[in-house]
Amino acid sequence: RRLRPPFFLINIQPTPTMFKSLAIASLVAGAAAFAPAQQGASSTALQAFESELGAQPPLGFFDPLGLLEDADQERFDRLRYVEIKHGRVAMLAIAGYLTTAAGIRLPGNISNSEGISFADVPAGFEALKNVPGAGLFQLFAFIGFLETFVMKDSANGAEAGEFIGDFRNGAIDFGWETFDEETKLQKRAIEL
Repeated sequence: RRLRPPFFLINIQPTPTMFKSLAIASLVAGAAAFAPAQQGASSTALQAFESELGAQPPLGFFDPLGLLEDADQERFDRLRYVEIKHGRVAMLAIAGYLTTAAGIRLPGNISNSEGISFADVPAGFEALKNVPGAGLFQLFAFIGFLETFVMKDSANGAEAGEFIGDFRNGAIDFGWETFDEETKLQKRAIEL
């Protein structure tokens, strides 16, 4: 079976004019990439956060949606807390997806009453169709418990930690206190 070109390429014969036009368009696009960027006026609220952790070259403080226009430090801290927590959840989610996509499953059954083993549950969103309702309830109840009682920091009422996103809550350290201040800042910046 012979593949056919897309409909918009049928009966088009390249001409020298087409090649010249393409070359000129490529040159213009390439030159535009090196043109100096327009410097717009930035608000004083955004300049207030230029020294915050995460404002790194070449972009500096990056707020493309304007969520921090006319914002105070409290709003910034809340959004930073949400950014860090959602980033961590996303990293765990992709690790879980890659683990199940690689075929690694827990031993045993996910439901003894229905006879469904963990090996029977596919990876990704297809798993939601195969996990029994009681199992989904347990999963979401556990997430709610973590959200309400465990994943707290000073931005939402827990004891003040060392920084926004410090979920240790005085319980688990994993060697954080062994790092010098520069290493701590570097590791926190990498996470952002």
